Amino acid sequence: MIKILQSDACRQLMGEQLSGLSVTNLQNLENQLEMSLKTVRAKKKQIFSDRIKELNLKGNVMHQENIELHKNISLLLQENNALKEKVHKASDVSEGNQYSHDPLNRAIVHDVFAPSNLQLSQPQPQSREASLEAIHLGLQLH
Repeated sequence: MIKILQSDACRQLMGEQLSGLSVTNLQNLENQLEMSLKTVRAKKKQIFSDRIKELNLKGNVMHQENIELHKNISLLLQENNALKEKVHKASDVSEGNQYSHDPLNRAIVHDVFAPSNLQLSQPQPQSREASLEAIHLGLQLH
């Protein structure tokens, strides 16, 4: 009997089997539905509010991490530039000692630090004259 009453109440809450209800019963049912709906909306609002707070906190943490990463990158770039300057100064000193008599060699060593673009290509066939000259030059070295 209780299951039947519960089943009837559920159907009435779902808007079914309302034909036998009086105006007072319909009004009570409406009030009950409105109270239930207010409770559901309040719970939903609380869940959304909690989730928004949680996401804002995560966003703030990520923002702080981002600031720290930018600081680290800036420091690393400064250190990198300082090291490049040291290498450049050291190469200038060593170039001055080794190649002070030949400015062309200095320019070649200086270009070692310049960016380069290397590409693979198929070997080019040498002419007979070029290969004979290479053999002749090789013999002169011995």
